[in-house]
Amino acid sequence: MRFLTLPIALATLVLLSSCTYQVPRKYLPYPVSNDSFADPAKTVAIPLPVIAASPNEGITHGGLVAFLLHNAKDEVSTLIVPQMNYNQYFGVTSTLYGAFYPTADQTIRVNLSQATTINHEYRLRYLNQKFLDDRFELNGMLFDFTDGSARFFGFQSTSSQENETNYAYHEAGFSLAGGYRITDKVEVMLGERYKKVRIRRGAVPAVPFITEVFPAGEIPGIPGYHVNDQKISLLYNTLDSQSLPTAGRYFRFSIDNSAKVFGSSATYQACEAEAKIYYPWHNGRLITVARLAGKQTVGSRVPFLEQSILGGETTLRGYGQNRFIDKSYLLLNLEERIRLFRWKIFNVLADWELAPFIDLGAVMSTLVEARVRSFAFNPGLGLRTVVRPNIVGRIDVGVGKEGPAVFVGLGYPF
Repeated sequence: MRFLTLPIALATLVLLSSCTYQVPRKYLPYPVSNDSFADPAKTVAIPLPVIAASPNEGITHGGLVAFLLHNAKDEVSTLIVPQMNYNQYFGVTSTLYGAFYPTADQTIRVNLSQATTINHEYRLRYLNQKFLDDRFELNGMLFDFTDGSARFFGFQSTSSQENETNYAYHEAGFSLAGGYRITDKVEVMLGERYKKVRIRRGAVPAVPFITEVFPAGEIPGIPGYHVNDQKISLLYNTLDSQSLPTAGRYFRFSIDNSAKVFGSSATYQACEAEAKIYYPWHNGRLITVARLAGKQTVGSRVPFLEQSILGGETTLRGYGQNRFIDKSYLLLNLEERIRLFRWKIFNVLADWELAPFIDLGAVMSTLVEARVRSFAFNPGLGLRTVVRPNIVGRIDVGVGKEGPAVFVGLGYPF
């Protein structure tokens, strides 16, 4: 879900207009409520202004109402957020976002969004960490969306701002993965992903269309392509929480295979590794978080949106979404999550966090070509509101060589 609220100080003032209701469960069908809720269920409604300022989309403004439904333990177990925004490129966008936690091991997320011009997003995600048995996990997603603000600057870390182009890409498909825990800490996952991608003119008339700067034959994946790939992953996980971890280690190694014989537009393989460490100290008021990740894609005519990509709210937060593209990448994120205070207002207990961070990353044709001068560096500062056990609202401001970038949404960036 993409939305930007005003700084937390202003959001705090708006909270004063919050309302608490007691809603009979007969009006809250599954998965909005479940057997873990009292009857009636406590519901807190929080109206907030929306101001968006992403590097690719420009300024967006509007409003939303966040409905937080509490279970019998007074934990926020359901989040429903209707909102309406206006953007100069996409017109009016109506969105309904829902996050549901029927049990401690299940998560259902729904995003329904439609703009009057180009953009839309329909996405359903499901996670069950104890599917059928304590050792099995099921993770699936259905999606259909279009982003008309996308940018392409060329390949390699030296791609220039002078070559900035705009396009819209439409993706529709699904992903499905099943995991088996060999031990409490080690898991093997098998996954399948299918999607159909189409490239067309974007929504930003002041920026050239991608083929006006880069001939279509030079950019694999234009005007569109299909992907049907299979993935195998090995995971090592000691995190104390899957949604809001505060301590532990996480390691993942994955191999992807895409082949024409299975319906893909190109044959290629990718290897990816990711390591994360969460180290709490000072009685948990401070949490040091580090992530190191790398990826290598091998193959010819690999669609440009399937290669290694950096830039955006979860990688290099000082740059726009998908700023850097090539066959491989290296990425380092360091972040200090500092709990400023814990405040209970309108019966909602939240941790308010400050998070200074640095991001360092580069793309290249092969990992052995990595050079110090290739890396992009951005410092930044994040503001987070954490409602345990499931919900995080965040604002991250990063500053790269091309200026500042602001990203806001739900969930930690990593």
